[in-house]
Amino acid sequence: MHQGNFITAGKKIGEASKALIMVHGRGGSAEDILSLSRYLDVGDYALAAPQATNHTWYPLSFMAPPASNEPWLSSAIQQLAALVASINEQGIPTSRIYLLGFSQGACLSLEFAARHAARYGGIAAFTGGLIGDRLYTENYSGDFGGTPVFIGTSDPDPHVPPQRVNETTGIFSAMNARVTERIYPNMGHTISQEEIDMANKIVFV
Repeated sequence: MHQGNFITAGKKIGEASKALIMVHGRGGSAEDILSLSRYLDVGDYALAAPQATNHTWYPLSFMAPPASNEPWLSSAIQQLAALVASINEQGIPTSRIYLLGFSQGACLSLEFAARHAARYGGIAAFTGGLIGDRLYTENYSGDFGGTPVFIGTSDPDPHVPPQRVNETTGIFSAMNARVTERIYPNMGHTISQEEIDMANKIVFV
């Protein structure tokens, strides 16, 4: 179901106790990322997938200086913040809201969460890391309250250096998230069955 600039699926928010926000990658779509839900243990969740204008959240690499990805980056983060607030208003607290993203969507999900740290239901980031030519730690504060986080990526990956994944894990762990990081040799820029299994085991429980 289309609602503004996002699509919903799964249970209706008024009938669900949990909600999952799914964030597509560059060149992808809300429909694409929603199709991943059939492999996840989210049958009783309300699902929401925002759609990026022209299928990209920001124009340059996530490793570019953040200012060079403005105003798109701030707009995308605000889009996620508005979606979380809307779900809150419909009766699902942040502690039962889950975030998932792939590639550019994983980077955006992690950046949003680090800037809005709270106890979330869980976070699954398939091939992503915090955004910037370096880590802008002044943007990150708060406490994840033990939120379970899974971050998986390939070594090598054409877009996401494993070092940035390591650095991201460090930031999230310091902010009291329970992070499970997995770096898979030569996996490629994709989502593997093992990552799906890890997300179901760690995040969607």
